Amino acid sequence: MALPVETFFLQPGHQGTLQSQVQQMIAHGILSGRFGSGEKLPSTRKLASHLGISRITVTLAYTELVASDYLTARGRSGYYVSANAPVPPSYQPQPASGDAVDWTRAIGQRFSGGHTLSKPQDWARFKYPFIYGQTDPQLFDHTNWRQCALQALGQRDFAALTSDYFDQDDPQLIEFIQRNTLPRRGISANADQILITLGAQNALWLAAQILLTQRRTAAFEDPCYPALRDILTQSRCHLAPVRVDRDGLPPDGIPPDTDVIFSTPSHQCPTTSTMPMPRRQALLDRARELDALIVEDDYEFEMSFLNPPSPALKSMDTDGRVIYVGSFSKSLFPGLRLGYLVGSEPFVREARALRTSVLRHPPGHIQRTAAYFLSMGHYDAQIRKMSAALHTRRNAMQDAIEIHGLDIAGQGAFGGSSYWMRAPQGVDTRAMAQQMQGVGVLIEPGNAFFSGDDQPQGFYRLGYSSIHVDRIHDGIGLIAQHMKH
Repeated sequence: MALPVETFFLQPGHQGTLQSQVQQMIAHGILSGRFGSGEKLPSTRKLASHLGISRITVTLAYTELVASDYLTARGRSGYYVSANAPVPPSYQPQPASGDAVDWTRAIGQRFSGGHTLSKPQDWARFKYPFIYGQTDPQLFDHTNWRQCALQALGQRDFAALTSDYFDQDDPQLIEFIQRNTLPRRGISANADQILITLGAQNALWLAAQILLTQRRTAAFEDPCYPALRDILTQSRCHLAPVRVDRDGLPPDGIPPDTDVIFSTPSHQCPTTSTMPMPRRQALLDRARELDALIVEDDYEFEMSFLNPPSPALKSMDTDGRVIYVGSFSKSLFPGLRLGYLVGSEPFVREARALRTSVLRHPPGHIQRTAAYFLSMGHYDAQIRKMSAALHTRRNAMQDAIEIHGLDIAGQGAFGGSSYWMRAPQGVDTRAMAQQMQGVGVLIEPGNAFFSGDDQPQGFYRLGYSSIHVDRIHDGIGLIAQHMKH
């Protein structure tokens, strides 16, 4: 039985080539059960005429479907749905039934309800997106990343693409981090002291799971990265938030019973303050005095475009008590989800085992693509391009903030990609953020960064990694105008 040509139509606005659209249209018909085994498809000439496309496009689509065993060609007779084509499931889905489980009792531990940051998924459509951590497509090296991805998908790298590393990582990526990334931070490590993670957040989770118990105490900065506070809360350890000052975490504020200290010395999150060298040494001394460990989150060191970055805390560590967390999310793009842990071998051994039991390892082809991008020099070129653009935007931000009289609560001495701001007395920045979306302005209210129930409502963060420099002045002007009303 021949399938009527009228049952075939292209979806308007569909992404991809015409050939891929024809292939998907036919494959979907087979997978959905509309086209059965042995049924004859319209001739290439007839389908091309019906769809208003070239005959060669339909012929190429049919040929690809034959190669995939969706179709079979029968000499001069034409094309038919293959007997080996995927068969749609024969069962009928059951109607949704009621839920008799009391989930308030069944759930043993809750992970929702934290003070997480949220960004609109369509942030790019806003004219003034002062949000943090998103990638500006104008600054990303699409061409070379695509070439590296294609190379990683090639036959030469078939093992890297398809192998189960189990508890290991791509040796090329490890080697680059070991020989290039870490030395720029003054850190020396061997391959057994480095573990690839799914971003910095995954690295922080691994560290918390390994180092903390219900009897141990974690000291952390207040305000801090909200996801870190959620991770520590979920670990059920004792929490010791320490209010930061203009130089970051004060060592003398760390309680005497602390076991693990979490800190962001290079760019404190969210105030962006940079910890001076004397305080870094004092923090190491305090950790030694308490026999505590330090987890150093160095998430944004590549963004030091004003002055050379200070040495990492890990580089000053002579006791092996600092665990270093790095990330490519800010310097490449957040969707990459690649970070790394550096620590003593006994710690990394446990982190490797825990990672293996949860997710094995980050995808091999992603690791190999990143390794190519880094080792071929594209990464350094992108960092230079981003640094120049961020420097220009920072100058524009500084000028606009001064002109419009806004109050800066914190700014990094070495660069970064955001300002920590303070609103006038009585302004609730959560309500302000909601209202400003109506005029195309995105800001991040600061309450989520603080611990406790009595969170300050007057702080907010302005990122400038995703907003064009020509729109900064007008966007800041709208914020200032809102403050006056």
